[in-house]
Amino acid sequence: MTAATDDVLVDVQGVKVHFPIKKGVIFDRTIGYVYAVDGVDLQIRRGETYGLVGESGCGKSTLGRAILNLEPPTEGKVVFDGTDIASLSGETLRTKRKDIQMVFQDPLSSLDPRQSVESLLLEGMKAHGLVKDAKAANARLRELLKAVGLPAAALRKYPHEFSGGQRQRIGIARALSVDPKLIVADEPVSALDVSVQAQVINLLEDLQEKFGLTYLVVAHDLAVVRHISDRVGVMYLGALVEEAAADDLYAAPLHPYTRALMSAVPVPDPLVEDRRERILLTGDLPSPANPPKGCRFHTRCPWRQPTRCDTERPQLRVVEIDGVPATHRVACHFAEAIALGELGEHEVEAVAVDPTAGESDDFGSFGGPAAIGEVTDI
Repeated sequence: MTAATDDVLVDVQGVKVHFPIKKGVIFDRTIGYVYAVDGVDLQIRRGETYGLVGESGCGKSTLGRAILNLEPPTEGKVVFDGTDIASLSGETLRTKRKDIQMVFQDPLSSLDPRQSVESLLLEGMKAHGLVKDAKAANARLRELLKAVGLPAAALRKYPHEFSGGQRQRIGIARALSVDPKLIVADEPVSALDVSVQAQVINLLEDLQEKFGLTYLVVAHDLAVVRHISDRVGVMYLGALVEEAAADDLYAAPLHPYTRALMSAVPVPDPLVEDRRERILLTGDLPSPANPPKGCRFHTRCPWRQPTRCDTERPQLRVVEIDGVPATHRVACHFAEAIALGELGEHEVEAVAVDPTAGESDDFGSFGGPAAIGEVTDI
């Protein structure tokens, strides 16, 4: 991992991504919204790796796609190297995408099975005018394959002829082919065997050092994120709940949700595993189409206080705790009291959330239960 600098490459300001829920046979009408990303502020410095973690459905992949403008933000700005990506369109956006590339989760479905590796790598280079002549292009392709650990003979093969790890290396080589500044890696190793995961992670780190890359790594594997990231952001139901340097976050998680995530990570020492605290969350992730009012996590939080948690949404802020650096931010009203032991845990009862609240009468038949705890008589 490279050392972080004060030079901000990506500045995400108040980004929201809302998907309309439509219903109708002849004429579609909007009956609600899925609040996939609902107000996120973060910065990624040049040359660092920013890890984004959270359980499935929290909006981390949607945020990654919004940064690339693959999913245009409903509100907010994504300032990349001084330019607001969210405001670009057409040829201007296409040209700018040379600097921002993506490595997808499934290496097989993200590669065209009808194209050879040579064709896959040349496609982006030709689109951005980086191919001068056949000799220079061939030299560049061999250089890319060598960088990701594949032989030159792979140029003549097709994606189905490779293993999962090799296909992911091809996907990484394709991202590198246009000399990007930022790579968004969406679950880059989740579809791979454990032994291959380590190889790909080490490859990403080597490439970062060699080419001066900046990474946004989206993942749910906390061990992977800890190994590769300089800083980590934790997402829950469309918003960041905690952000800190990787070592600080894993040493002292402050948000109740982060503490629950960390307690779920197994420890290889059986003595430590038996003695450590386990925080088991009650219920399922609420529906992003009808998120809870106030703190999004209060319906599952063992430290919930009805005075503020139910009504006031907390902002990501620097906490006032001795030994906690100013780079450690938490979206929790009572983070200090929880860390100092002034608030104790209490049992959480699963509460049914009405998915029809605030929506039209037809929404209930469409939305279904917001959480598994709403299903009764089972």
